[in-house]
Amino acid sequence: MKAYLISLGAGLLVGIVYSLLGVRSPAPPIIALVGLSGILLGEQVIPIVKRLADRTELARFVRQDCSQHVLGTLPANRDCDA
Repeated sequence: MKAYLISLGAGLLVGIVYSLLGVRSPAPPIIALVGLSGILLGEQVIPIVKRLADRTELARFVRQDCSQHVLGTLPANRDCDA
């Protein structure tokens, strides 16, 4: 959670600096988000292709490594820890 808050704070700081300088963001926000998503997903293409021959290894890689890299560490569901 701390990393998300730091990232949000850095983004807010950059937005304030842009506003004070009177400049606009270099890319429309949706285009930037789509581009970042493409980068994250594109980083996983080569490792997935390398693991296609071994289906078990591919499934493990997608569940553990890809999801951690693309989604980050997801918060624990404390309601299910009963």
